[in-house]
Amino acid sequence: MDVRQLKFFLAVVDHGGFGKAAQQLMVAQPSLSQAIAGFERELGMPLFHRVGRGVVLSNAGKALVGPARVVLRDVDEAAAVMRALKGLRGGRVDVIAMPSPGMEPLTTILTAFVRNHPDVTVNIEAGFTPEEVLSSVRSGACEIGVLGSADPTRAPDLDVVPLENQALVLISGPHDEVPEGPTVRREDLGGCRLIVSQRGSLMRALVDDVLADGIQVTIVAEVAHRTSILPMVLNGIGRAVMPASWTQSAQRAGAYVHRIVPESYLHVAALSRRNHLTAPATALMAEARRSGIRTRQQVSSRSDDSGD
Repeated sequence: MDVRQLKFFLAVVDHGGFGKAAQQLMVAQPSLSQAIAGFERELGMPLFHRVGRGVVLSNAGKALVGPARVVLRDVDEAAAVMRALKGLRGGRVDVIAMPSPGMEPLTTILTAFVRNHPDVTVNIEAGFTPEEVLSSVRSGACEIGVLGSADPTRAPDLDVVPLENQALVLISGPHDEVPEGPTVRREDLGGCRLIVSQRGSLMRALVDDVLADGIQVTIVAEVAHRTSILPMVLNGIGRAVMPASWTQSAQRAGAYVHRIVPESYLHVAALSRRNHLTAPATALMAEARRSGIRTRQQVSSRSDDSGD
């Protein structure tokens, strides 16, 4: 097994077939097919199942994707280190983030990171559950994950950095009748038409709890892609329960935002493997750690001020 074989294997995975992969690699398609066939013979098992003109990963292929990305990333990092010795900069870091933490605090973290490392490329993939983010980091498919969960993340095998706790808020359209003051009680959601995320999220759990308490709300839409929810609210389809990370975007767009009491919190954290991180990933985790410290200091300062 060598780097070239892994590179060819991942090209077929990423481009969905031999034709596009060969174009990307700038090799003849028969040569690529022969190289993969030789790799499979060496391993003693198929990496792909040929289906018509396309391919799908075998179980062995699925198991190889994460480790292959780790190997190629380490090779790229070694090359980046050598370039740095010649006075060059660069590199890439692969991140997987859930939608709400992907707005904040990830945007603030990346703003500081890019300012200090302008030549590093940050690739951000989407994850929709904490389990998906954890699995991606553990497999090596991504180096860093940013997730939000109902409880603080506990993963002894990973480096977990708490970032912030985001209260859930009610986002209402610019033409909705809204209560005065910054908060709304859960029982005040009665009669609301709500756009909700799919089951398994903290936001949906709050709505389900409200329904279980006998409070009458109408679910008008169930949306997997949470980035679609705010436009729906702005167009008057319904209101939405979302984490506080959406507050600035919602208010700038003309929506109203109220904190829901009693409060529920989305616990946001960054995480990575404990070793074999590339230099860009190490620097990004350091920036995430600084962001978490700043947030805790701000929360502590507000608590001290409220006690005076």
